[in-house]
Amino acid sequence: MRKLFAYFDWNILNCGWRGHVLYAPTETDLAKRISIETPNGVAWRCLRCEAYVVGKPHSVGPAQDAPLVVRGRALRDALILRAYAVERVVRGALMAFLAVGVYLFKDSRHALNDLFETYVPLLQPAASKMGVDLDTFGPVRLVDRILQINPDTLNWVIVMIVLYSFLLLVQGVGLWSMKRWGEYVAAIATSVFIPFEIHEIVEKVTWIRVSALILNLLLVFYIVWTKRLFGLRGGVQAFVDEMHRESVMEIEHAAIAGPKPAES
Repeated sequence: MRKLFAYFDWNILNCGWRGHVLYAPTETDLAKRISIETPNGVAWRCLRCEAYVVGKPHSVGPAQDAPLVVRGRALRDALILRAYAVERVVRGALMAFLAVGVYLFKDSRHALNDLFETYVPLLQPAASKMGVDLDTFGPVRLVDRILQINPDTLNWVIVMIVLYSFLLLVQGVGLWSMKRWGEYVAAIATSVFIPFEIHEIVEKVTWIRVSALILNLLLVFYIVWTKRLFGLRGGVQAFVDEMHRESVMEIEHAAIAGPKPAES
């Protein structure tokens, strides 16, 4: 599997999904370096995957105005974070539906309580024959406890679920649009819930809780490390400089300019 991904080109994958990025610089010498003549016309080198593609460039202008295309390792990191963004949006949508469900339950709680008090005693004889005491049966006690919750408490529960849903959706939108504020929100919001997850594990260790804690720790570390948040590894300037170093246009422009003279 490691050897397979060693030859995997994230740039080609993204170009196959979103299309190539073709740019024609107005500088003649630079334009010659990123284009070739073919029997079918001029082929321009894609700024993402570096493949030569026959067709009209998407835009024309000075080299300094060329789009700074995410490619290489930064593109791989962006795809991983976008997968995380999808998970955030899906979870946020589910939490929104849960808030609606709790709100509807609040309004119909008395009707459900009447049904519960009516039908549980009717089921008691059959349950007794199977050796089950419904008065102490776990699920029945849980439902009874939920039905007895104070309406004001349910209102606070709804508010907390809505806020959590909004936070998840904001994370998803920010990460998908590759905004730096979205990366900060995701890192901080995920970190805030880690102490609660540790507290849950202290109370009772389950593989689901342990897995969730490990996953969130890895996600926080991955976002902070790869995106150089909070000034780590040079901060945002180092991140931008790395993207410029990967730029096809800037690599070719540097090749034309030649090596910088050594400082005396």
